[in-house]
Amino acid sequence: MSVTFADCSQKISQLLPALKQLERSVAALELPPLETHEWFQVLVRRLLPQLGDDSFLVVAVVGGTNIGKSVIFNHLAGFRASATSPLASGTKHATVLLPQGFSQKHQLPEVFPGFTLMPWENAEQALEENEQHLLFWRECDATRIGETDLPDNLLVLDTPDVDSVAVVNWERADHVRQCADVLVAVLTQQKYNDAAVKKFFRKAAEENKLVFLVFNQCLLPEDEAYWPIWVETFCKETGIDPAALFIAPSDRRAAEANSLPFYERQWPTTEAATNSVSDTPVDLMRELSELRFGEIKLQTLQGSLQQLVDPNRGIPGWLAEIRKGSKQFAEAGEILSTERLAKIDRWPNIPNRTLIGHIRSWWGEQREGWTASVHNFYNGVGRIVSTPFQFIRKQLVGPEEPPLDAYRKQEWDTILQSVERVFERLTWIRDIGNPLLVPRLEKILAGDARSKFIEHLRERHNAVDFDAEIATLVDQQLREFRQNSPDYYEFFRRIDTVAAAARPAVSVVLFMTGMGPVGDTLMPAVTDTALQSALHFTGEAVGATVLTTVGDKVISDGASTSVGYIEAQFRRLHTAFAQRRADWLAHELQIVMDSLPQELAAAAQLPNQSEFGNVSTQLHELQSLIARLSAESASMS
Repeated sequence: MSVTFADCSQKISQLLPALKQLERSVAALELPPLETHEWFQVLVRRLLPQLGDDSFLVVAVVGGTNIGKSVIFNHLAGFRASATSPLASGTKHATVLLPQGFSQKHQLPEVFPGFTLMPWENAEQALEENEQHLLFWRECDATRIGETDLPDNLLVLDTPDVDSVAVVNWERADHVRQCADVLVAVLTQQKYNDAAVKKFFRKAAEENKLVFLVFNQCLLPEDEAYWPIWVETFCKETGIDPAALFIAPSDRRAAEANSLPFYERQWPTTEAATNSVSDTPVDLMRELSELRFGEIKLQTLQGSLQQLVDPNRGIPGWLAEIRKGSKQFAEAGEILSTERLAKIDRWPNIPNRTLIGHIRSWWGEQREGWTASVHNFYNGVGRIVSTPFQFIRKQLVGPEEPPLDAYRKQEWDTILQSVERVFERLTWIRDIGNPLLVPRLEKILAGDARSKFIEHLRERHNAVDFDAEIATLVDQQLREFRQNSPDYYEFFRRIDTVAAAARPAVSVVLFMTGMGPVGDTLMPAVTDTALQSALHFTGEAVGATVLTTVGDKVISDGASTSVGYIEAQFRRLHTAFAQRRADWLAHELQIVMDSLPQELAAAAQLPNQSEFGNVSTQLHELQSLIARLSAESASMS
C-alpha cells in the first residue's frame, strides 16, 4: 500500500500535541525549549502548514544575475508583476504572488520563516537596498486590469540573485530555497556553470527539491545542438534531476510584452526526441497547476520529514536528551538520598533496664488468673525489698541520672554529628558543580539555614517521649511475635505459668545474678554480656522446672533453644528502635531537602511515563512511514 498525502498529514498533525505534552512533563529537566530545535521549527513552520487541509505549493523562480528571472516570474503570474529591464535590475528582495484570500486563511510568517512580510505596493520596492530580509506580498485580483487569478494552491515567488556578491543575498536565497516546494531554475549559456549558482542548486538537490529547468535566452534553432551539453554539465555538477525542461528564445520584445514562448524538451534527451522537436509553445503556469499535487508535496517534504527522524538532530536526539537528563537526575537522587547523606555508623543503644521494664509490663498484661496474681504479688514484694538498696546506693554514689535522660544526650550528640556531615556533604556536592543540583543546593545552603535547622531539630528532639516510643515499639514487636510465632509464644506462656509456681526459687536466682533488687540498685552498670549471661542462667533455671512438669519433648524442642531465641529477639528490639530513630532523623532531614528528593525521583522516571511512550510510538510509526515513502520514491526514479 502506497503512502498518501493524507497518511503524512494525519501523522504530523498528531505529533505536535504529543511533543508539547511531553515537553511540559519534562520541564524539571530544564532542557532547551522545543522552539530552539531546528527540527521542531521545520515541523511547525513547514510540515504542519503544508500538510494541512489547506495545503499549497510554493513555487520559487531562482537563478543567477541578469538571466531573466523576473521575466519568467511575470509569465507565471500572467501579468507584469515584477520590474524588468534590459539592464541588470538586480532584485534585492523576494516578492510573492498569492491566490486571492490566501492571507486570510494562513499565517504568512509561518509560510515564509526568516522574512519580514511587507505589503507589495509597486514593482520597484524589491529593488531597494535594505539589510532586513523583506518579502513583499500581494494577492492576485482578476478584477484589476491585466491580472489573472492564480490557482488556489499555488504561490509564486520572484527572488534575489543566488550568485550575488552580497552575503545578505545568499542568506535570502537560502530562506527562499527552504520554504519552496518547487524551484523553477532559470539558466543561460553564461550562468549554467557558475560556481555560486551550482552551490545553491547542490543544496537544493540535497534537500530533494522538485526542480523545473528553464534554459533562457537561447539562440534558436542554433542552440538546439548545445543546450543538452550545457544542461548535462549543470546536472552532473549539482546532482539536480529536473522534473521537466523548457527552453526559451532570446527575444527582448516578447519578454517585455509577456509573450515569450516556452518549448518543452525531454530530459535526458534521446536521438528520437531530438529528431521530433516540437515548435508548439507551452503554458508554464498550466504545467505547474496540473502537477500531481499530493506526490509533489510528499517528494518536496521528504527532506523535512527526514529531519524529524534524524537520529542525532531530530526527535530521536531530543528523546535521548530526555533519557540522559533523567539518568542524571537519578544519579543525583542517589547522591542526595537520606540513606547515603545521613549514614550513621553506630546509633546509641536504649537502656536495657527501660527496655526490659516495658517487656515485663507487656508480658504482665498478657497474664490471666492465678498466674497474674502470683507474679503481681512477688513484683510488689520486689519493689518493697529494693527500696532500702536504692536508698543505700544514693548515699554511696549520689543520685542516678535517669537512663532515658542519659540516652537523650547520647542520641543528640549522634544526631548533631550526622547533621554536620549532611551539610558538609551537600556543600561538597554543590562545590563540584553538578549543573542540575547547584542552583537547588544554593537555596538549601544559603544564609543561616544550617543553624536554623539545628535549632528546629533540637526543639523536635526535646519533645520526643522516649518512654512512649519504647512502649509502642515493644507492643508492636511482641504483638508481631505473638502472631507470627504462636508456638514460641505458647511455649513462653507455659514457662511463665511454671515460673509462677516456682517463683520463690526463681526470685532467689534473679537476686543472686544481678537481675533482682541488688542488681538493679547496686549494679547499675550491668553490661550487655552480663545481662545475656543472666538471661541464660535464668532460662536454665526455669527450664529445669519445665523438665519436671512438661516432659522431655519440651526440653529438646523448646528450652534448649529458648535462651538463644530470647537473646535474638532482645537484639532485634534494640535494632528496631535504632532504625525507628534513624527514620525519624531522615524524616526531619526532609525539611532541609524540601521537595528536592521527590523532584529528583520523579524526574528519574520520566522515560517511563506515558507522555514519553506516546512520542516514542508516534516516532516509530513516522519512521516506518518515511521508510516506505523513500522506497516508493526510489522505485519510481
